[in-house]
Amino acid sequence: MSKTSNALICSSTLLAAVLAFFSFSAVAHEVALPAGTVIPVRLKTTASSATSRPGDVVLAAVRSDIVQNGRVVIPAGSEVRGQVVSARRPGKVSGQAYLAVSFDSVTVRGRSYKLSTRTLAAVGRKNTKKDAIMIGGGTIGGALLGGLIDGKGGAGKGALIGGAAGTGAVLTTRGKDVAFPAGGRYRLRLSSSYPS
Repeated sequence: MSKTSNALICSSTLLAAVLAFFSFSAVAHEVALPAGTVIPVRLKTTASSATSRPGDVVLAAVRSDIVQNGRVVIPAGSEVRGQVVSARRPGKVSGQAYLAVSFDSVTVRGRSYKLSTRTLAAVGRKNTKKDAIMIGGGTIGGALLGGLIDGKGGAGKGALIGGAAGTGAVLTTRGKDVAFPAGGRYRLRLSSSYPS
């Protein structure tokens, strides 16, 4: 085969690849996913109110093809990238844990596209009522125990010691943290059309 023939074949192959690339780009931008579209994902990293900080990167993988008008717009396995926007631990006396993650880009066939999703957030349970019971229970329990052992004078000491012990338990025990663990499955919802 001549050098000219080889050059023509190489040129044709290159032209076909370029046309395929632009054809895919055109399809990706012709077929848009509307706001409200759900994207099922599996987290690749863990985010937690106990250890995460705002700005920490969070990665996820799309679990199934996202199809619109018969075309695959976002293939399964595409990586979605986001970050922790808020992370708050529960207080020792009261308060709730809070964790929020926002995803802003997706990599489709090697190219990164902007993505706008609703924030994924989790709120821990309130522990104020439980704390009050612990404090009250410590005070009453101490008073009863002191009264039984040491008589009248002991009851006063028992109340003071019991109250302090109960309060100490509350101050050194936090409420439950919340987390989005690696491997967890979630559903992201687009807040605007994609691609935008």
